[in-house]
Amino acid sequence: MAKRRAPSTDPAIAPGAAQTARAGSPASTGKGGRPAAERSFAVRVRPGAGRTRVGGRYDGPHGPALIVAVGAPAVDGKATEAVRRALAAALGLRPGDVELKIGATSRDKVFTVAGDVGERLAALRDGTP
Repeated sequence: MAKRRAPSTDPAIAPGAAQTARAGSPASTGKGGRPAAERSFAVRVRPGAGRTRVGGRYDGPHGPALIVAVGAPAVDGKATEAVRRALAAALGLRPGDVELKIGATSRDKVFTVAGDVGERLAALRDGTP
């Protein structure tokens, strides 16, 4: 009978190491290494626009939504990717910090970002400086 080895305690090769590494990534940590607050918000997409624009309010099915117009067509997720990048630029985040939660094929979407962007979102959505 073959001898069994004890499971490794090294986090690099331990089961679940991928989840552990992801939890401590810079995108998911705030100041001082604490987990950053996540914020979800509704977005209304206007694909095929003449230029990219983030701002304005739309009362949609997920509540008051931020309007994002992008030049990309609503084909094969191109508009969704353009919206994700436009939101990141408008909020001063990396594109990887903006994640689609609901509405992959809909014009009404819900995105989640890591960080405290509530005031900036409200300013963009409601037109306040």
